[in-house]
This record gives sequence, structure tokens and C-alpha cells, in this order.
Amino acid sequence: MRVLQIILALIAVLVVLGDAYVRLAPLPSDRFHRQTAPQAAGDYPSKGGIVAVRDVSDPKAQMVALDKIIRASARTRVLNGSVATGHISYVTRSALWGFPDITNLYVGKDTQAGSGTLTISGHLVFGAFDLGVNAARIKGWLDEAGL
Repeated sequence: MRVLQIILALIAVLVVLGDAYVRLAPLPSDRFHRQTAPQAAGDYPSKGGIVAVRDVSDPKAQMVALDKIIRASARTRVLNGSVATGHISYVTRSALWGFPDITNLYVGKDTQAGSGTLTISGHLVFGAFDLGVNAARIKGWLDEAGL
């Protein structure tokens, strides 16, 4: 019985330490504030996230609208960047464990005068699979913004 109590105590300590690591691990801006290679409009899912590219008539205005939606999301904060620079990185943490997901929102090169692309990419920081969480979050934001 005593051995079982020790094992359970060790498991509890490991769970607390793992949670502390996930919540307190540094998220260096130079590692996560990045843009993907330019892509055509569309959705590009991966096992750890998604890249969504939209052709828009006014990329900066659409970025402002999407930024407001993202900032209003639960457990989301800005990691780096601004609308003025045309690139913002956000961190969104899961409710239970606080796992961080990184989202980058940025304006692409003008495809024609007054138009361009808006790219939003999201990916996990820890693990191999995000179970579709980033895709669902990003598609929700895009739907709310009418994109």
C-alpha cells in the first residue's frame, strides 16, 4: 500500500512539473514571429496546425478587423508585431493545461494595386498533433471576419 502511495505521489509531482513547464517555458519571439513561404489563396492544413491564405481587396483593413477578433479571444495575447508593421504573432493557451499555440497574421505582397493577400497561420508549440484545434480556431476567426 505504501509503494502505491509513493508511486501516485510521484505521478502527481510529474504532472505538476509538466504543467509548470508548459505554462512557463519561454516563447522566444525570434523563433515564433515568422512568416511562411508565399502561397496561393486556400487552406493548407498540417498535423500541427494550418496556414490560411485569403485574397482580399484591402489587406490592411482586413488585418485590422481580424486583429480585433483575435485580441478578443479567450486566453490570447500578442507575442510580437503590430498592424502597422503588417505582421502580428499571438499566443493562445488551452484552457486546462495552458498549452501554447502560436498564430501569425500578416499581409502579403500586393497582387494588384489596392489588393493583396492576408495570411494567418497557426501551429502548436508542444506535441505532434493539435487535434484540429488550430484549424477550428482560425476558421472561426476567418468566418467571423467574413473571410
